[in-house]
Amino acid sequence: MRITRVRATPVAVPYRSDEVWAFGRRSGLVALLVEVDTDEGLTGLGEAAAYPSADVVLAALRAMEPLAVGADPLRIEQLIQRIDVVGTYHHTGSSSPAAAALETACWDLLGKSCGQPAVSFFGGRFRDRVEFFHYVAAGTPEEVRAEGVRAAGAGARTCYLKVGADDLGTDIERVAALRDGAGPGMAIRVDANEAWSPGAAVRAIRELERYGLELVEQPTSGRNLAEMAYVRSRIDTPLLANEASWTRADQLAVLQHGAADVVSVDQQMDGGLLNLKRSAGICAAAGIPVVKHSLGELGVAAAAAVHVVAATPNFRHAGQGYGALLTDDIVQGGFAGPLDRYTDGTLAVPEGPGLGVALDPEKVARYAELYREAADSFTFHDPGALKGAPALPKR
Repeated sequence: MRITRVRATPVAVPYRSDEVWAFGRRSGLVALLVEVDTDEGLTGLGEAAAYPSADVVLAALRAMEPLAVGADPLRIEQLIQRIDVVGTYHHTGSSSPAAAALETACWDLLGKSCGQPAVSFFGGRFRDRVEFFHYVAAGTPEEVRAEGVRAAGAGARTCYLKVGADDLGTDIERVAALRDGAGPGMAIRVDANEAWSPGAAVRAIRELERYGLELVEQPTSGRNLAEMAYVRSRIDTPLLANEASWTRADQLAVLQHGAADVVSVDQQMDGGLLNLKRSAGICAAAGIPVVKHSLGELGVAAAAAVHVVAATPNFRHAGQGYGALLTDDIVQGGFAGPLDRYTDGTLAVPEGPGLGVALDPEKVARYAELYREAADSFTFHDPGALKGAPALPKR
């Protein structure tokens, strides 16, 4: 079998409410759907996050295409090494989503060629369902409380909320409202996205801990592991690394510095599913659990991750999911969105060959057209944040 062509389709799928973080917001999710054609008539599916932008990822994918065409897609390690070493893409972090999409499509082809689900290639099922958190958009306390009620009603076990507002009082009000709406049994995870200095982080987390936190994600800079270790030593809530842990080399450094209790891992930021499995293995050797991170995923990338997470024991916390925000999906049956595709906050491992999902042509066409018409409205370019001359940390 040989790769004959690589096709990419940017799509934009709206959210039901804006995704808000410490420095901006977006009203929907942009992704590149990647289809890898072969000379035997099989097509593999992949998906690349539009990080840092769809144009950048598309350019990287086009530059990689000559390295992929003519290659045997079942020799996955060989192909990725060709991209990393011959193409020197291991030096450029923004190329990782493109490489991940190509690699994912090859796992899909492998499964389709032998009639096996991708989970079989990563160790087989350790679990049959994979848990995801309920993404709570940062809004008014009333809106956050209502979303907490919605999450509990949907059977979710973990809620995720962005913090790092301009003043700590806003964060406290939102976390209090979420606890009130979701109830005492809900795990609450907060993410500051590096918005705090070490001293501010310790003060803020101590204030928020009264509401019972599961994890606090990346409170300080991911580029200063000593700061993270300092904060970790002075709070009671486990610290989750994210911006500090996008690649295997980063994760190793986090572990060496004792900078986190839990490590976030992401196939998009480290070139594919095999590296996602390796990331979990590195952390397992240190006795550290991992969390599945996402830069924003539709059904193809979410299904791919589910196969790996289901086969890997130390994914012990709910992964990052977008079902609570998405209005639709681009795969048949809407695998990962919207929320009604989840059961008690979980997704079942697909049983079909390869990734076990197929594109919905009508929805792909609809959201490709939306991307062409309104791509700029789906970015994180919040006008208010741009006018405010933002800088890290906030305080």
